[in-house]
Amino acid sequence: MITTVDVNEKQLAEAMRITGAKSKREAIALGLQELIDREKRRRIYALRGSAPDFEAAPRRRRPA
Repeated sequence: MITTVDVNEKQLAEAMRITGAKSKREAIALGLQELIDREKRRRIYALRGSAPDFEAAPRRRRPA
């Protein structure tokens, strides 16, 4: 999908330098993935303690 976006060139250059991205496309893809991952972690963290009566399923032990 082709989309035109106005991006700050200095920020993009720094992102490419820091991440080692070889192209602008790669740097933007890395940034978007990081944003998605961060939001997922935030949402999971927000659930912490929200089910006080929850009992975890028993874990299987590997035979020795």
